[in-house]
Amino acid sequence: MSTDAIAQVLSAQPSLPEVHSSVRVSHSRLYWRRILGFLGPGFLISVGYMDPGNWATDIAGGSRFGYTLLFVIMASNLMAILLQSLSLKLGVATERDLAQLCRERYGAKTSFALWILAEVAIAACDLAEVIGSAIALELLFHIPLFYGVLITGLDVLLILLLQRWGFRYVETLVIVLIGTIIVMFGVQMFFSRPDYLPVLRCMFVPSASIVINPGMLYIAIGILGATVMPHNLYLHSSIVQSRNYKRTAEGKREAVHMANVDSALALTVALFVNAAILIVAAAVFNRSGRFDVAAIQDAYKLLSPMMGAAGASTLFAIALLASGQNSSITGTLAGQVVMEGFIHIRLAPWLRRLFTRSLAIIPTIIVVAITGEAGTEKLLIFSQVILSLQLSFAVVPLVLFTSNRALMGQFVNSRAMKILAWFTAILIAVLNAWLLLQTALGH
Repeated sequence: MSTDAIAQVLSAQPSLPEVHSSVRVSHSRLYWRRILGFLGPGFLISVGYMDPGNWATDIAGGSRFGYTLLFVIMASNLMAILLQSLSLKLGVATERDLAQLCRERYGAKTSFALWILAEVAIAACDLAEVIGSAIALELLFHIPLFYGVLITGLDVLLILLLQRWGFRYVETLVIVLIGTIIVMFGVQMFFSRPDYLPVLRCMFVPSASIVINPGMLYIAIGILGATVMPHNLYLHSSIVQSRNYKRTAEGKREAVHMANVDSALALTVALFVNAAILIVAAAVFNRSGRFDVAAIQDAYKLLSPMMGAAGASTLFAIALLASGQNSSITGTLAGQVVMEGFIHIRLAPWLRRLFTRSLAIIPTIIVVAITGEAGTEKLLIFSQVILSLQLSFAVVPLVLFTSNRALMGQFVNSRAMKILAWFTAILIAVLNAWLLLQTALGH
């Protein structure tokens, strides 16, 4: 079979064909029974919003600037809910994922460039997961960071095993690990005794210093990059199609509604986790005058003695390990979606995982070997800024497609939604341009 013929066959296949329409949903009159069938994809997506990359930016932001950057976390989460809503609606309405539509509409050359950018974003995300998991192994079991990085490559076996059992098992593990993170940080919040009135004020009222202060802006955009993940936009448009809902106008309307409930609920959980990390860092470190705590390892060492609670550091490390392992699942699935959608290449799951993980492990090993632990904190924050810089290349096509009536039909964006979506896309682009300008000027 020729290359063109293979490409035509792949383009005709549904997104992630091995899980497409594989999860049964209830058609009961009871709302809660119907919604249960749709819960899952949003939580898979939310994993990317509470991965180890968030920890580095949130800890740095909390220790240096107190509660000020909570507004950035709130705003980023609202952007995430909006963009993920557009993504899932695109998948349900068109029965294509975002990568497939880019290939169909923009052609092979543009799609190849977009694929490279998407792979860079996935590699940056995986980089954070590798470092986070390796740090957690070092903190819990005293495994040297270098060997911990190598051990993280073994999580491919877990992912392959889960995929053999079925997509519901993947989602179940993800939700269990998210629950672990929530419990760990709920306890941390209790012990840290934050000032709740300043927390609420900073969460809903922005500070001008976020834009004026270059150091604060750098971390703020890092938080944006750690919260709104570009590859999650590709992934959500795909895995929402894993539900076996009726492919009729009525069935799709219900699927969009249920998927939005799932997504909003999961991202609200992610908001709590992100905010909790920053609040704990601000309450424990900033309040005590420790403005220099940015590395995850330093936070671990200082939490128990400064909090006055035995075991606080262990809870922190357990949550970090759960976060790192959780995030590796979505990176693999997103990599499969963008590779199949953009360039029509299908790889065996173990080979796809090896490819993705190698892109993350190799630079991490080099940095750890040269700089040791000192370089991992800067690498984590830098990886999140890279993610933020990739965002526009996924957001702009997403807004264009969901605003196209010929493509979306009755699911096309309303005028108000178009305005809000373009405002979000432009804001992301402007913030990234400002970051590049500040970096070029050496601030």
